[in-house]
Amino acid sequence: MPMPKGIAIVDLMLGFPITDHEKTYDFLRKQANDSWSKESTFPVEYMFKGVPYDWGKGRDPIEVTLEEMDKWGIQWAPASALTETGRKALINHPSRFFGTCQVDPNQGMQAVRLAKKMHAEYGIKALSTFPAGLNPQVPINDKKFYPLYATACELDIAYFVNAGVPGPRVPMACQKVELLDEVCWFFPELRLITMHGCEPWEDLAVKLMLKWPGLHYCTSAFAPKHYPKAIIQYANTRGAEKIMYAGYHPMGLSLERIMSEMPNVGFKDAVWPKFLRENALRVLKLPS
Repeated sequence: MPMPKGIAIVDLMLGFPITDHEKTYDFLRKQANDSWSKESTFPVEYMFKGVPYDWGKGRDPIEVTLEEMDKWGIQWAPASALTETGRKALINHPSRFFGTCQVDPNQGMQAVRLAKKMHAEYGIKALSTFPAGLNPQVPINDKKFYPLYATACELDIAYFVNAGVPGPRVPMACQKVELLDEVCWFFPELRLITMHGCEPWEDLAVKLMLKWPGLHYCTSAFAPKHYPKAIIQYANTRGAEKIMYAGYHPMGLSLERIMSEMPNVGFKDAVWPKFLRENALRVLKLPS
C-alpha cells in the first residue's frame, strides 16, 4: 500500500509565502486572553516543529510557490481571490490555482455579496470560514451562516469550515463536530468540507460522513504521521470518496516533511488516487 508516484496532486491547503507573520495572525492575538498567545508571532506554534518561517523570503511569491508545487508533484493549489497575489495567480496560472474566498457570517448580506462578486469575477470554487477565529465567534450551525451556505448551494461551489478543538487558545464550542449534523440536514446539496481534523470527535465525523452524502473531510494542518486512525480506517473501508489531502505549507508544516511522511500512511492502493486527487476534483468541480 505504498504511496504511488505520478499522481498530479491537489493540495487543498497550500499557501504563498507569509511575509508578515505578526500581521497575518493579529486577529488571533486580539481574541486570546493568555499572555503567551498575545505575544506570539504564531499563536499555534506550540503545536508544530520546524515551521518554515523563512520559506520564499525575497522571492516572487507565485514563482516560488509554483517551484515548490512542481518539486512535489502538485498540480492544483488554492488562491484567495481577496488578495493581490491570489488574484494574480488565478489570472496568470488558471490551470494551477483555483479560487477561494474567506467569508465572515457576522457581515450578513455584505458577505453574501462578496461571495457572489468573487464567483462572478474569479470563478471561485469554494467559500471558507474559521468559526473559532471570528470575532465574535459563530457556531457552525448558527443562523448567521445560513445565507452563506445557501449562496454556496446557489453558486454550486464547496464550503470549507474548521471543525474540532481549535489550535489557537480560544473557545472551542462553536466548532463542535455535532453542529455539522443540522447544517447537512438543512442543506442536503451543500458540499461541506471539514478542515483541521475534527479532534477529538473523529469517530463522530466518520458517523456523520456515513450519514450525509455532502459531508467531506480534508487533512489540513496535520502531518501525515498524525492522521487520525479513525479517518484512515474510514478511507480504507466505506469512505474512500470522502477523504481528501490538504497540507499546511507554509503556515505550520513544510512540504518536505509532509511528503516524506506520506508514504507511511496506511491507505489501500485504490484509496491513494482518490485521496490525493480525484475526490478534490469532483467536490470542487476542477478540470482534470
